[in-house]
Amino acid sequence: METAVPHSEWITVTAIGGIALILALTAVVTALCRRVKQPAVIGEIAIGICLGPSLLGLLPGDWPQRLFPAEIRPHLGVVSQVGLLLFMFIIGWEFDSGALKGRFRSTGTIWISSLALPMALGIGLAWLIYGSHDVVNGRTVPFTEFALYLGVAMSITAFPVLARIITEQNLQSTRTGTLALGLAAADDLLAWCMLAVVVALTTASGTAGFLTVMAWSAVYLAAMLWLVRPVLAAISGRLKVAHTPYVAVFTAAGAFASAFVTSHIGIHAIFGAFMFGLVMPRRRDSLLHRVALPPLEAAGKLLLPVFFVVTGLSVDLTTLTAGGVAQTGAIIVVACLGKLGGVALSARLTGMGWKDATVLGVLMNTRGLTELVLLNVGLSLGLLTVQLFSAMVLMALVTTGIAAPVLNLLLQDRTGQTLVATEDAHPGGTGAAGVRPDVAEAAAGHGHSTS
Repeated sequence: METAVPHSEWITVTAIGGIALILALTAVVTALCRRVKQPAVIGEIAIGICLGPSLLGLLPGDWPQRLFPAEIRPHLGVVSQVGLLLFMFIIGWEFDSGALKGRFRSTGTIWISSLALPMALGIGLAWLIYGSHDVVNGRTVPFTEFALYLGVAMSITAFPVLARIITEQNLQSTRTGTLALGLAAADDLLAWCMLAVVVALTTASGTAGFLTVMAWSAVYLAAMLWLVRPVLAAISGRLKVAHTPYVAVFTAAGAFASAFVTSHIGIHAIFGAFMFGLVMPRRRDSLLHRVALPPLEAAGKLLLPVFFVVTGLSVDLTTLTAGGVAQTGAIIVVACLGKLGGVALSARLTGMGWKDATVLGVLMNTRGLTELVLLNVGLSLGLLTVQLFSAMVLMALVTTGIAAPVLNLLLQDRTGQTLVATEDAHPGGTGAAGVRPDVAEAAAGHGHSTS
C-alpha cells in the first residue's frame, strides 16, 4: 500500500524539480542568446517572465502554480538570494578602483550628467505617476521615498553587462570604452549608496530611526575599511597551500556575515555582500584570489538563474492596462532620454564627436541584472506596485536589448576608426581607466556572462 509523501518532503522535491527546470532552460536560452549576439541576461529575464503569470499563466491549468507552488517559493527565494549575494560579493571584489583614479577632471561633466539628468527625470516621472501607484498592499507609499527610488532606478548602469559588451565590441583599448567603464563604476558606486539611503528612509520609523540607521551604517563602513580590510590583507599574506580547502568556505562565510549585519542595520543584505567584496585584497596572483574566487563565482553562476525566475514570478504583464502600457512606454523613453541622451549630449559638449558620444550613451544606457536587483529591493520594501514593477522590468529588458544592435549599427564601418585608442593604454591592451579586459570580462561573467 502506498504511503503519502510527507508535506515537507514534497516541498523539497518540488523545489528541486523547479530548480532543475530553471537551470535547463537557462542553458538553452544562454546558447540561443550567444547565437544572436545578445547578452544572456536578456534570455534569463525573458525566461522568468515567461514562466510567470505573464505568459505561462495565460494557459489553462494555472501552470505557474503547478511548476512553482506557493509553498516552494520562499525556498526558491532563499536560493535566489544566496546566488544574488555571491554575485554582489564578486562584483565588489572585481571592482577596479583604477577606473576612478585621475579621471574626474576630464570626465566630471559627463559623470554628473549621467547621474543628474536621469535622476531628475526619474523624480519628475514619479511626480506624474505617483497617483497611480501610491498604495501598495493597503499601505500608502511616501512620495519622498518613491521619488528618490525612481530617480536612482533611472540613473543606474549595469557594469558587468557593460564590460561584456565592451570586450565583445573590442572597445576595451579605446577612449570611449575605458571612459564608459570608469563612468559606470562611479555611477553604480554612488547609486548603491543612494539606494542605501532610500532603504534606510523606508525601513526606519521617523527621523530618529533614520538617523540611527545612518549612524550604524557609518560604524559598519568604518569597521569594514579600517578593521576588516587590514585583517583580510594580513590573512591573505599568511595563507599557505595547506589552507586551500578552507579558504573559499571562510570567504563565503564572511560575505554572508557582512550581508547579515547590513540587513539587521536596515540597509539590505546586498550592500553587505558588495562591501565585503570591496574590502577584499586585490592581488590577483594571491592564493586567496586564486582559490576563493573561482568556486564562489561558479556557485553564483549556478544559483543566479533562480533569481531571474523568482523575479519573473512577480512580473505580471496582464496587469498593464491601456494606461499602464502608456506608462511603460513613458518609463522606457525617460530612461533612454536621461541616460543615453544625457551622456551623449554632455560628451558632445566636452569635445567628443557625435558618433563616439552616441556610442558612450548607448553603453551607459544598459541596465541588465543590476536594475533587476534594484527593482527587487523596491518591491520587497513595498515601494512598487506589481504593475510598476512589471513596467520597470520591461524597461531593463529593452534598454539592455537595444545596446548590441545599435552598437553594431554605429560601429559597422570600422575603417578610419573614430574610437581612438587611448594614449595611456597599457601595452598589454588594458584601457586607460585601469580596467583590465580580463577583469571586465570576469565581472561580466558573474551573471552568466551578463548582468
